[in-house]
Amino acid sequence: MGDSIMRDSGQDGIAAYYGEVLQGRHELQTGACCAPEDLSARRKKLLDLIVPEIRSRFYGCGSPLPPAIKGCRVLDLGCGSGRDVYLASALVGAQGSVIGVDMSEGQLAVAQRHRRFQAWRFGYDESNVSFRLGRMEDLAALGIADGSQDVVISNCVINLSPQKERVLAEIARVLKPGGELLFSDVFADRRVSASWSANPVLRNECLAGALYYQDFRRMMAQAGWPDFRVVSRRRAMIDNAGIEAQIGAVVFESLTVRAFKLTQLEDRCENYGQRAVYLGTLDEHPDRFALDADHVFAAGEEVPVCGNTAAMLSETRFGRYFDIVGDRSHHYGLFDCQPSPQAAVARACC
Repeated sequence: MGDSIMRDSGQDGIAAYYGEVLQGRHELQTGACCAPEDLSARRKKLLDLIVPEIRSRFYGCGSPLPPAIKGCRVLDLGCGSGRDVYLASALVGAQGSVIGVDMSEGQLAVAQRHRRFQAWRFGYDESNVSFRLGRMEDLAALGIADGSQDVVISNCVINLSPQKERVLAEIARVLKPGGELLFSDVFADRRVSASWSANPVLRNECLAGALYYQDFRRMMAQAGWPDFRVVSRRRAMIDNAGIEAQIGAVVFESLTVRAFKLTQLEDRCENYGQRAVYLGTLDEHPDRFALDADHVFAAGEEVPVCGNTAAMLSETRFGRYFDIVGDRSHHYGLFDCQPSPQAAVARACC
């Protein structure tokens, strides 16, 4: 990459904080990067197979592990002690692979020493996991080639980078055509003060670098992601009176975001008269599948979709689970992007 990769004392401090200072989630000073998770029954069982040391040193604000990844090549950015890496390892199967990248030697040491044991736990002859020490701003330096990954995940880490635009561009580079980015992170309802980075707790626990949603939208567009979807969102609880006094009126949320590397995506939802039918054949989703918070598809129901949604469902690994009626031969103007009836019901219930 042309420009030099930014390395500063702040990032070194973050690496030391998670690799040396913290000995477990109980030592966090806020609740920003340890939000409750929504795991399926199957994934909870897989989580029980992961050694306690890995789980106790996990710091995340969501569950960015997509469905239908058997046989996939997955990259976890900011993998820490490897919890999500090992969950993904179980989900991709022996024919898949997972790479974990982190800048903390201490965290990677925890992840690395359990490779053989976790492979045995999952019934594999050999581990399908590898770990690399380095920075997500320069994945090429770690030997991760163009178009080599099916899925990139990250859990509450992109906010820690001082070069978020570079991270998003690197993700686009390493993903295959049709590949998916799914990540959870902390977002703010406004731009936070640059002075917050001087406070170790605000910096290290995902508040000083929290993404302002509109700036994130612009970053994604500049990095070649014209459309992305919010899968879930919840208020981030600070649970620290001193920190709450410092942040004032700023509201933080934990968002899980999904995006696909697709050439046909447009920056608006356009109407081509297309409709999608979910076949109900995806494991753990026999009745309905949620592409995002506004697009929930009931099995067998024909649903009008915009061109972008049709592409996300047909030109990715989800294509085998959907029938798309129509193509882009006729254009009818902007698509009326309202939440699907299934999504509206889900919101009413929850």
